[in-house]
Amino acid sequence: MTAFLAQRLGQAVIVLTVVSFLAFLLSSQIGDPVVSILGMQSTPEDRAILRARLGLDDPFLIRYLSYMGNVLRGEFGISYANQRPVADLILARLPATLELAGVALFMSLALGLPIGIYAAIYRGHWTSDAILTATVIGVSIPTFVIAILLIFAFSVTLGWLPSFGRGQVVQVGWWTTGFLTESGRRALLMPAAALAISQVALVARLVRAEMIEVLRTDYIRFARARGLRPRIINLSLALRNTLIPVITVSGIQLGFLFAFAVVAEAVFQWPGIGLLFLQALGSTDVPVIGAILLLTAAFFVAVNTVVDLLYAVVDPRLRAGEATGRPAGGH
Repeated sequence: MTAFLAQRLGQAVIVLTVVSFLAFLLSSQIGDPVVSILGMQSTPEDRAILRARLGLDDPFLIRYLSYMGNVLRGEFGISYANQRPVADLILARLPATLELAGVALFMSLALGLPIGIYAAIYRGHWTSDAILTATVIGVSIPTFVIAILLIFAFSVTLGWLPSFGRGQVVQVGWWTTGFLTESGRRALLMPAAALAISQVALVARLVRAEMIEVLRTDYIRFARARGLRPRIINLSLALRNTLIPVITVSGIQLGFLFAFAVVAEAVFQWPGIGLLFLQALGSTDVPVIGAILLLTAAFFVAVNTVVDLLYAVVDPRLRAGEATGRPAGGH
């Protein structure tokens, strides 16, 4: 396990170094932050002074190395648009995005798993075919379209849920949460559902396909021949062997939901990292753009590492392979 963690940490350092370079390169090419800060009416002298103060006249490599030195110290610079430390801006917005992505992931698993199991067990039945059709529709509709439809149905027509904002939040240390207030929970439902619907369809289709393959294996036939109850066969034996690809997709889903929550945050004006990223793009706020891209990459790396560790918990063959120093099933 120690060697595995060391290997993963080495890969994480390489990935984050490459992402940081690309993020800094892209963010430096999207526009002139001096014009965004001072405006079009500023004089050339004022622009030259600000460029010198921000270090924008230095060579690209010098600026990148300076940026990475600050990042390694936990400093992401000062936001050009807000004149506040970037780390403070991100910490203020991070709870909203994590809560949104976490609830969306919970919805996708809580609904997708039972739907997929049902569709696998009753394959060939008209209800299973209807589920397949519904999942195709769910995967095909873009998130922003789903968000608009939800707003029209539950805010405009029925008036049940708020169409924007995060509702009332409570401060718990540095964390701000809407779980502890009714308006916060109601405000969270539609953005999370908009993100979760396509993921529910993805999980359901994956679980159905994997479980059908498992139900066709010899050991499931042997279990049926021994007279084991269908509940035990389906929910214990078959489902257990379906969990590995589900864990993989769940990890990818969480990273996807964190990175692409920007769509739901823009539609619902949800004050998270995604909305902050859009605002930074509009004002050419290079420090904020680079920090968010780097944070997203770090999140993906962390989630994938956790997923790999969970493999060993779910599949004992992986632990056996590690203990013998060779791949599981090797000779």
